[in-house]
Amino acid sequence: MRAPPALTVMAAATGAKRKREGPEESAEPPGGDGGSFPLAELCVRRVLRESARDKTIFLHGQVNGASGDAKDAVVILEKTPFQEESISDLLKKHTRLKLQMSNDIYSTYHLYPPPQLSEIKTTVVYPATEKHLQKYLRQEVYLICETGEDYKNITLPFIQSQSFSIQWVYNILEKTAEADRIIHENPDSSNGFILIPDFKWNQKQLDDLYLIAICHRRGIKSLRDLTAEHLPLLRNILQEGKEAILKRFGVAGSQLRIYLHYQPSYFHLHVHFTALSYDAPGCSVERAHLLSDVIDNLELDPQYYQKRTLTFALRADEALLKKFQEAGKA
Repeated sequence: MRAPPALTVMAAATGAKRKREGPEESAEPPGGDGGSFPLAELCVRRVLRESARDKTIFLHGQVNGASGDAKDAVVILEKTPFQEESISDLLKKHTRLKLQMSNDIYSTYHLYPPPQLSEIKTTVVYPATEKHLQKYLRQEVYLICETGEDYKNITLPFIQSQSFSIQWVYNILEKTAEADRIIHENPDSSNGFILIPDFKWNQKQLDDLYLIAICHRRGIKSLRDLTAEHLPLLRNILQEGKEAILKRFGVAGSQLRIYLHYQPSYFHLHVHFTALSYDAPGCSVERAHLLSDVIDNLELDPQYYQKRTLTFALRADEALLKKFQEAGKA
């Protein structure tokens, strides 16, 4: 009998969004009892997306409720990274090896590890809405070149018209949720932040280290809002974040990729800390902006991000893409 996979249950409340960036930005806010999802009762309807590179598959399934109504669910299965301390057990204890091909000095095998070394990280969104299904469905993507005027006339009105719930962010900042996961906090209301592991990282190895710094100050939606006024906050996140990660995990600042997303997956300023060697979701050039570069740009021009044209990708089904198309900008 196989060991049960790690189960991360994402928020069921419609509108609660924690795209802390899962595979490809995984992250909806955790909620409910992680052991309550009836995985064995899931009826798989279709594969939404899969990635051979990331060893991840996204499934649309349904579970019959007590009333007999089928409720949609998104289940994400992800192979976890190898852990150095378990390699000896993986090779020596109850492991079966089956030859597939042999040619001279080269051989290929299938290795069947014991259940306790076969963990699959399982993320569940349940009940899932049509928006969740569309979010994880493979879509064509398009590059948008957003000028400062485009942001004011197209993007900002769109953001303001949407009901993006970030209550889960405030729960973290107010310590009503995840308080035991905080790695570091600067409590200053203007220039402070909380550093917390991202849910994509299981903290069992450093190869895929991933933490998020969430600022205490409310009202800063994204890179576009930043001015020279925010430099003390950004410098604190950069310096204290590196110091806290070195102290806790032994990873030097020179081995970290520290960046902001534009556009972000939720509109409250946050900064990503990932292992430099880790090809983290969302670290591509059309989305990631190094925090050190952001600081330098604001030192050169306090209004830099109000003026600069920013490039980002939008999926074919995103309403913001339609707004840009209607304005003749895409």
